[in-house]
Amino acid sequence: MPRLSSRLAALPRLATLLAVFLLAFSLPVLAQQEAEAPDFAAWNKLAEQAEQILESGSANDVRLQTIRDEVVKWRERLKAAQGINATRIATLKEQIAALGPPPAEGQTESEDIAARRKELNEQLSTLQAPGLQAVESYGRADGIVTQIDQTLRARQTFALIRKTPSPLNPANWGPAMAEAGHVAGQIYAEARNRWDSTGGMSGFTARLPLIGGFLLVALLLLSRGRHWVDSLPSRLSARASERSRAALIFGVSLGQIAIPLIGVILFAAALASTDLLEEWGMPLLRSVPAAGLSFFGGIWLARRLFPAPDTAVQPPLPMSEEHCAKARLRATLLASALALHQLFARSILPLSGFNSQNDTDTVPQRLGEASAGVWHFLLVLFGAFCLFQLCNMLRGLRAAEGSDTPDYRIRVVSFLAMVGRLAALVAPVLVAAGYVTAGNALLWALVLTLALVGLLIILQDFTADFYAMAKGGDQSARDALMPVLVGFALILLSLPLFALIWGARASDLAEAWSKAQQGFAFGGVRLSPMAILTFLIVFAIGYFLTNFVQGAFRSSILPKTRLDAGGQNAVSSMIGYVGVALAAVFAVTSAGIDLTSLAFVAGALSVGIGFGMQQVVSNFVSGIILLVERPIAVGDWIEVGGQQGIVKKMAVRATQIQTFDRTQVIVPNSNLITQPVTNWTRGSLAGRIIVPITVGVTADSRQVAALLREIAEDQPTVLVNPPPAVLLRSITPTGQNYELRAVLSDINGGTSIVSEINHQILERFAAAGIALPGSARGAQDIYLHQAEGEAPAALSSVGPQDEEDPTGRSS
Repeated sequence: MPRLSSRLAALPRLATLLAVFLLAFSLPVLAQQEAEAPDFAAWNKLAEQAEQILESGSANDVRLQTIRDEVVKWRERLKAAQGINATRIATLKEQIAALGPPPAEGQTESEDIAARRKELNEQLSTLQAPGLQAVESYGRADGIVTQIDQTLRARQTFALIRKTPSPLNPANWGPAMAEAGHVAGQIYAEARNRWDSTGGMSGFTARLPLIGGFLLVALLLLSRGRHWVDSLPSRLSARASERSRAALIFGVSLGQIAIPLIGVILFAAALASTDLLEEWGMPLLRSVPAAGLSFFGGIWLARRLFPAPDTAVQPPLPMSEEHCAKARLRATLLASALALHQLFARSILPLSGFNSQNDTDTVPQRLGEASAGVWHFLLVLFGAFCLFQLCNMLRGLRAAEGSDTPDYRIRVVSFLAMVGRLAALVAPVLVAAGYVTAGNALLWALVLTLALVGLLIILQDFTADFYAMAKGGDQSARDALMPVLVGFALILLSLPLFALIWGARASDLAEAWSKAQQGFAFGGVRLSPMAILTFLIVFAIGYFLTNFVQGAFRSSILPKTRLDAGGQNAVSSMIGYVGVALAAVFAVTSAGIDLTSLAFVAGALSVGIGFGMQQVVSNFVSGIILLVERPIAVGDWIEVGGQQGIVKKMAVRATQIQTFDRTQVIVPNSNLITQPVTNWTRGSLAGRIIVPITVGVTADSRQVAALLREIAEDQPTVLVNPPPAVLLRSITPTGQNYELRAVLSDINGGTSIVSEINHQILERFAAAGIALPGSARGAQDIYLHQAEGEAPAALSSVGPQDEEDPTGRSS
């Protein structure tokens, strides 16, 4: 009853979840039905302008992106408008169908029905017009969006492969220095002009408390705070329990990014508070947070991936302490190179990588392409050198003996290290040849890819540590299924980030998601993520309800019935099969999946299934028959196909039997239907034993019979009705041959009863002076459900030397 009460207590929560789910999926339908027709005139005007701009090719990328955003908004409205008047249209179609089929050519129908049909068809056409116009406009909007995306991708490709002056040309070195000095001079001149325009020293004095506060907090965070948070994981590892140490150290280590990054942001805020920087200085200042995140985030990744021995961090990669120290240093240098690129590339230097042609937050006059190539070449050389050195350390990773590092992780890191070494060689060559944008895109995108892969490795280890902590500190839980599933989900969630790193725009991802929502066609059936999600949720709810009902019957209802254990198992299994089948049907219906178009495919597949899976289907059907007819049940002693034993489990495909020597035999259910099956214990456990015995020729036959009868009657499981019988079967020169026959209440203990009878025969016959000639090994024949006088059917022959109960139980 407590188990049933707990199951019943879960019903309100399940009902609430189901109500929320149905409400969530009904809201879009209600919204679609209440949608109003869009202003098609305004849409046509915008569409014509967009098509003219695309045809002229005069708009820049920013203008095209703005047009695209507007068209996407219209596309969503047009998509919603496709369901206008859906309820009324469905009603009209039912009314028209109720009038019957229209008359065939040359036939007529009554005037009233014809007039009514015409009126309803006119109403239907009027109601369908806005939806049909929305469908046509939606296709036009989708085509404009596709054309804009193709134009932007073509321009991005051209920007990547466009060749600029080579930075190796000495003629470009002087202008590069001069233009960089010009930018610095403009920033200085702007600061001097702003100093004078904001009141000079008096104005600065008025702003000094705010500036001083920002600077003081920034200096504290960058000095004392950073030192404190760097030493905190080591100090906590000594105090934390073994159960929570790894997860706690990870959580605290995040402060190694947050605290110094906040200090850098406050320092930039202090400079901005001076009001000395404007259009020349502010773009550079706004690049500081991204550069700080790259630098401190890179240092954190280096410390987590290649930990020092005193940090109590378990290395996620199989590397020695010496190699960890070298890799940590090179990763820190690589983070510094990335931070320098983030600081100057977008604000001052053009040609900085993917989509750099669309940079907007820049100084009024960036360096020329020839000068920018020189500075980019220096940054790329520094970054490529650090990347090459780091990848040299990673490409030789090998799983250490006794290491629990996943093999796939080592393979992925080794592959990326090999690609990184190649990119570190190719990127400087590209920049030197004048393909500055392509070189920057290749190098820095690969650096960010390595960083993201490292972050995924760290998060997967943290998930495993956290799960182990939740399981009470059991470290074996790190290899459980749940951390693996969470790690796989993290990889899936990171895919958009990888796409952004390698040049995809946010609008590209939004468009991909929009296309995915429309679904894909498979055999005439359109599947979308929402339909799949609906199917999974409804099926999961149905499966949960099936388990709930099945568990309630198994634990609370069926034990109170007169069904035996086998019957209870059959009812429980049938409930499970029916429940899963109903859950699948409801899930398909709720997801809106139309399976009628798959009828032809299903018919073709059924032929293949009939031949290829004939045996599987036969076993399944046989399993259903066994559950319904119940010729055998769990616990029965059966013999089939030369194997005998106790039925331990009955499933839909096969039945598991445990033989008397403790081996498990899997018998296909079709064998239990098509082959002869002997069930020794079905319906009754009573059975007959026959004990043959030979005595000397001179023995008193009446005395022998009386002693054998007394010995049988003394056994606790021997029935008195019918009583034991002693038969003198034959007299030979070697002795008199008797048979002791007795019916037991439980034949499963037949072997032990025969053994005890043989022991007492030896004792009592010896005491009575009855000679037992060297009769050879006696034989025991056990007969079940046979009346006296019937032809017995031997079950087994077990000699006196056998010591094991044929049922697997000790005597």
